[in-house]
Amino acid sequence: MKTEFTDVSETQKTLAIEIPTDVVDAEIDRIARGYTKQARIPGFRPGKVPQTLVRQRFREQILHDVMHGLIPRAIEEALQERGIEPVDSPNVKDVDLAEGRPLKFTAAFETVPAFDPGDLSTITVRQPGAEVPGQAVDDMLQRLRERAGKHETVEGRPVAEGDAAVLTLDRTDPDGKVDHHDEVTVQLGAPGNPPGFDAQLMGLNAGEAKTFTVHFPADYHAPDLAGTDQTYAVTVTGIRRQVLPELDDEFAKDVGPFESLAALRARVHADLEEEARDKARRQVRSDLFRQLSARVPFELPASLVEREMDRRVEEFARQLMSQSVDPRQAGIDWAQFREAQREPARNAVASALALDEISRREQITVQPEDVDKEIEQFAARAGRTPAALRAQLEKDGGISRLYAGLRREKAVDLALSRAKMTSLPAENAPTGL
Repeated sequence: MKTEFTDVSETQKTLAIEIPTDVVDAEIDRIARGYTKQARIPGFRPGKVPQTLVRQRFREQILHDVMHGLIPRAIEEALQERGIEPVDSPNVKDVDLAEGRPLKFTAAFETVPAFDPGDLSTITVRQPGAEVPGQAVDDMLQRLRERAGKHETVEGRPVAEGDAAVLTLDRTDPDGKVDHHDEVTVQLGAPGNPPGFDAQLMGLNAGEAKTFTVHFPADYHAPDLAGTDQTYAVTVTGIRRQVLPELDDEFAKDVGPFESLAALRARVHADLEEEARDKARRQVRSDLFRQLSARVPFELPASLVEREMDRRVEEFARQLMSQSVDPRQAGIDWAQFREAQREPARNAVASALALDEISRREQITVQPEDVDKEIEQFAARAGRTPAALRAQLEKDGGISRLYAGLRREKAVDLALSRAKMTSLPAENAPTGL
């Protein structure tokens, strides 16, 4: 077998292969004999059809089978000979196949060259503080009060700031189309209310009606409303106001298994502190990945970047579905969204390649028991048995990806152990519980 290897770039390679005529003809004969045994042609008994007729009748199928038998083996042999590992399946083109001639073709593929990720001790990552100020705890307790608050009917006065107005509402667009709603509740001050809508309700009493026009700016988040004038005809059918519970021991007991407000406050503080630590860890990793990605000295294989972009799109679509949102009905320009992932995808691919190179140079290995432990943790979170999850991973080819992921995590730990760590002042405390 003749091979000619061409370096198109540091990552793009081309392999021209020529398989000798005798090998090609032998494979054609072997495939043709198989067709002869199975061929069903009128006038001939099964297995008795002349091979010359079989070759004529099934020529395209035979040559197709020959290509799919010889070409992958030839590529694999040529790559192993040179110690090359492509990042994706080679793109085969310019195939020249005929009986009595050598099989010629070219295979284009991408690979990742070895490179030096540099001295890890020269990396400096910033470690944010994880302190939680008392105000953050107070703010979270206030949000808990608001969640537990109840709306009570207000009588004897008009709509005021902070109220929830119960309305019968007609919205008429510039084309005259009417959108009608009965008993819709509008919380004054809610961020999703139309611009200027709250001010039009202020001072109205239950039973009163009003018609007014709202102009939506051109950059309004709802495309069907942006840049339009919408006419609203509203009738106030009720006024309600939120009543918050007292922030005391009884409130703490209603919220959860807390004996006192002090116990609830301690739990809120601990949760916010853990969230702050998680945020700090994510920022440290992000800082490390950014610096590692900058150490990749070659143009990234396009297939890896495209694959990472696809993964990010699929992940976001799954997040929407988990929130009961149909991705097809979400009003998202998916092509634009995918393209917006290109730069983050490039950074993610580059940092992963740097971690892989660190793993190779430092001879980082993953033991089977490490994988077993990871599968057990995944299974517990997913509510499945480890055996069932392992079987699924083996079926989907996920075990090798699990090994690669664990190897990268060990490389992250190694890089962080050698990097310099500087402290940053604590940022604003987290706002979620």
